[in-house]
Amino acid sequence: MSIHEEYMARALLLAERGLFTTDPNPRVGCVIVKNDDIVGEGWHQRAGEGHAEVNALSNAGLLAQDADAYVTLEPCSHFGRTPPCADSLIKSGVKRVFVAMEDPNPIVAGNGIQRLKDVGIEVTVGILEQQAKDLNPGFCQRMQKGRPFVRSKMAMSIDGRTAMASGESKWITGPDARQDVQKLRARSSAILTGMGTVLEDNPALTVRPEGDWYPEQAVRQPIRVVVASQNIPQSAKLFDTADAVILATSQPCNVELKEDVLQLAEKDGHLDLPALMNELAKREINELMVEAGSKLNGALLSAGLIDELIIYMAPKVMGDSAKGLFHLPALHTMAQNIELTITDIRAVGKDWRITAIPQYTKVK
Repeated sequence: MSIHEEYMARALLLAERGLFTTDPNPRVGCVIVKNDDIVGEGWHQRAGEGHAEVNALSNAGLLAQDADAYVTLEPCSHFGRTPPCADSLIKSGVKRVFVAMEDPNPIVAGNGIQRLKDVGIEVTVGILEQQAKDLNPGFCQRMQKGRPFVRSKMAMSIDGRTAMASGESKWITGPDARQDVQKLRARSSAILTGMGTVLEDNPALTVRPEGDWYPEQAVRQPIRVVVASQNIPQSAKLFDTADAVILATSQPCNVELKEDVLQLAEKDGHLDLPALMNELAKREINELMVEAGSKLNGALLSAGLIDELIIYMAPKVMGDSAKGLFHLPALHTMAQNIELTITDIRAVGKDWRITAIPQYTKVK
């Protein structure tokens, strides 16, 4: 690893501290280096507050003059809730800026880099670029494709079952896996579920931080989105808190509850899921976590909308009558199968967590 990669790796570690708090902004870190010493560090902590570059420059003070800045995302060049970071770097007197990745936001998209170059600052782009992209999959996808990054969380027995025929599913996995799910919820902008899950399991779908993995002062509950053809029962646990709930439906609804109704057309016999993703992106949803049953997961998979699967596999056998992971009635032959690329397998307590990416060449 080169010295530039080492400093950028440090900036990425700083950026990761904002994993649960920066939404809908990207997670960004910055390191200021002078005479081979780190003289300033910072990261974006919360939307509306200082960006990583500003925080790092403040930490460095006058030592930023003639220093190098390592930043995980191209410095912004526009006025939002805060002034342009490119201008802050220019005013600080840094001589070189190393950038992991260009900002996919079309408002920036190279403009910040060009602004630095225009005043004679040397700029290098592409150091640990993939790692920077991996830290912000939702922000990148929302900017580039106009939809959130969709991560479906599922729990199954070793024979691929998610619930008994009666609908009973608590608990397939152990406490370690369930706490791990809390981390996935905490980093998500929103959680998507179906009406069947609401009626059968009555989940709250909230983040319940336990232990030291989540900063207490930064608790941020994700928006809950329910795909349904009727109003959500007023007794549902979704309404136990004042946090936002969106009802996505293709049917006219009598709005008596406090949920936000998002009415969309039907496609292929069910709610237009690509249209739903577009609407959620407009609401600045970066990462969408799916906690739903086999029908909604099957429809999302068939539509090519699941970007990542997180499957917790418990060392249990639930039998032939139990429910499977996906409802995919259109698949009849091996030639129609949907292949997965497994990117990670690890033990979580007594269970195993499998991370996989669907390959959609046969779906689309």
